[in-house]
Amino acid sequence: MKSDSPGGIYPPAMDKTTAELIEAARAGKRDAVEALLQRHEGQVYRFSLRMCGNPEDAKEVLQETLVTAFKGIHQFRGEAELSTWLYQVARSFCIKARRKRVGEPSHTDSLETAEVRAVPGEDGEGPDNRAHAREVGQVLQAALASLPDHYREVILLKDVEGLSAEEVAEVVGENVAGVKSRLHRARLELRKLLSAVLDAEAPEQAPCPALAEELAGYAGGDIDQATCEQMEAHMKTCPQCTAACDRLKATVSLCRRVEGDEVPAPIRAAVLRAVGTPAQG
Repeated sequence: MKSDSPGGIYPPAMDKTTAELIEAARAGKRDAVEALLQRHEGQVYRFSLRMCGNPEDAKEVLQETLVTAFKGIHQFRGEAELSTWLYQVARSFCIKARRKRVGEPSHTDSLETAEVRAVPGEDGEGPDNRAHAREVGQVLQAALASLPDHYREVILLKDVEGLSAEEVAEVVGENVAGVKSRLHRARLELRKLLSAVLDAEAPEQAPCPALAEELAGYAGGDIDQATCEQMEAHMKTCPQCTAACDRLKATVSLCRRVEGDEVPAPIRAAVLRAVGTPAQG
């Protein structure tokens, strides 16, 4: 497998499981550290970019997260996935970065200035589709940045990064029912923000009034586990909810494909130096 990192190609290390790589990294094996970086740095950077809403903060969060994680690799006990642990560390640094910038103006595009025609399909990687994906990405980024932090993080972790509800709960330090409650509201709010994009693809599909009314009834507190299960059952059988959910997921998934999220090589090199594994020239 070829890597875009300064270290080049790591077939032996990349063939190993994450557990084997962690053990090798603890023993000071350079190729194991590089392989773990290659395997996880992209998702940490993508999450940091979307969560911080500021490229400079995201770069700082990425570097601090990876250095903290790899310097503390001996403290990782393996109760959770390594990626879950990395999201926990990145989330804590994102919170610190946001606190430092309280009161500063946002540098993200507004929904008014970010224009898009419609949601592109998943198939096809021609120039038109790539340009289209970038346009959708601008609107999506602006919409995500408009969400409250506690909504944005669950959308990013669940719908962009693909974590289970249990894993998201572990990252954010909340119970599963609380996470599902937030996620339901976050998706509803994001769909409102993206309504022009989503309705351009299927204007005849309106949001389900039954689900909206159900969610509105819980505006003052968390939705309990039984209610979450009822809502999930409703969404699986309601044509309106299924169509709306599918369009929303297809749009949010573009966060994984929009260009410009490549991990900066200087950050990777700095991380390798900081953990005592110099990058090759």
